[in-house]
Amino acid sequence: MSDFTGKVALVTGSGGGIGLATAKAFASRGADVALLDFNPALLETALPEVQAFGHRVITIQCDVSKADQVEAAVKKTVDELGRLDILVNNAGITRDNLLLRMDEAEWDAVLTTNLKSVFLFSKAVIRPMGKNRGADGKPCGGCIVNTASVIGLFGNVGQANYGAAKAGVINFTKTFAKEYGRKNIRCNAVAPGFIKTRMTDVLSQEAKDRMTSLIPLSRLGEAEDVAKAIVFLASDDASYITGQTLAVSGGMAF
Repeated sequence: MSDFTGKVALVTGSGGGIGLATAKAFASRGADVALLDFNPALLETALPEVQAFGHRVITIQCDVSKADQVEAAVKKTVDELGRLDILVNNAGITRDNLLLRMDEAEWDAVLTTNLKSVFLFSKAVIRPMGKNRGADGKPCGGCIVNTASVIGLFGNVGQANYGAAKAGVINFTKTFAKEYGRKNIRCNAVAPGFIKTRMTDVLSQEAKDRMTSLIPLSRLGEAEDVAKAIVFLASDDASYITGQTLAVSGGMAF
């Protein structure tokens, strides 16, 4: 099991689902964690679950589409936890609709929350990650893991906004990796398939059965399945991996 003792992880959208599972996975492996979400009630519920592992945990209420709030969140993390080694850009929403029926508000909300936030947070962590030093005093950079989606790879009916945003996340990941590898900041993405979260809980059983029929492993994924992939990409075991997108989808293809 990877050891993150002495490291600090900031996870956006960590009030539940994949974000909370990821925060718990880092804390269980020794990391101090900054939980960030738009919903303070979710943060209040998530906090004791992550604190249970015995490491420092702070909560940050933040609108991930606002640059000033993003910068303040990164500053609070560094001020209170001492450094920032890992950023997980996980915050995301859906506003599904057929393209002809999709209005600008539905398009803008998804692109802003799912893509602009990745730009804002990734930009904000470059300087603090660049200041990181290891036990030997040498620069050690940091790591970003972005939550994309298989929809960003294949597209999907009714999700033009979501697919465009997640495809943007994948390309942003590649570009960031090329620009900041020289500063020893790695950037990768995970592309979850159909995962059991609040987003899928609202679907009918018929819809879930239809989704499951597309998956060779014949089950919806768990949030923990994605969290394990994120933890791997953030670990020293992946120290020579950057600019990549790892599908966590049970082999699903369209």
